[in-house]
Amino acid sequence: MTSITIALSKGRIFDETAPLLKAVGVVALDNPETSRKLILATNRADVWLIIVRASDVPTYVQYGAADIGIAGKDVLLEHGGAGLYQPLDLNIACCRMMVAVRDSFDYEAAVRQGARLRVATKYLHTAQEHFAEKSMHVDLIKLYGSMELAPLVGLADAIVDLVSSGHTLNANQLKAVEEIMPVSARLIINQAALKVKRKVIQPMLEAFSAATKKNSLVRRSKVTT
Repeated sequence: MTSITIALSKGRIFDETAPLLKAVGVVALDNPETSRKLILATNRADVWLIIVRASDVPTYVQYGAADIGIAGKDVLLEHGGAGLYQPLDLNIACCRMMVAVRDSFDYEAAVRQGARLRVATKYLHTAQEHFAEKSMHVDLIKLYGSMELAPLVGLADAIVDLVSSGHTLNANQLKAVEEIMPVSARLIINQAALKVKRKVIQPMLEAFSAATKKNSLVRRSKVTT
């Protein structure tokens, strides 16, 4: 029997992926938030879930440790996407990658004056490309978390980070001043696995696509009503 391994991360992506997996016919037998297991069995004997850090999902899929993965566009851009087939935007875990500064910082004036800014982010590649396109000179500072703290203690003038509701920015006297791009989660597939296990993966891909379209229609109907 050909088995399929799907790489996922805990938190929002797993929570929003679960209904899609269920629509595909896959249900985890353990909750990753409460279980210590890193390899989760499902109701299907041929499908396993592995729980990894969000930033590691593309790596597991690239090297074939997982056949399929679900990762945010932000993670994929930083990774580079080598060896990955990205057939489907799942339209889940939606947010925006933004530039944010202190409420009192005049970002537009700094840009006009050609000021050299210090920018804290974990998205070095994306931030570098964004500011280069604007012909801005920046010094990038790599951080892994608590990004909002950097401007408050003088470590950076600005941050580049994901913003969903904006509540965290508001709570820390920060404001979003520029959108870099919208971000959502993508389905990714190992290219070799797609060839070798196509009979199993292709129907799963089609089921994911159908479930994603259905979810999008439901969201649109809620907006219009």
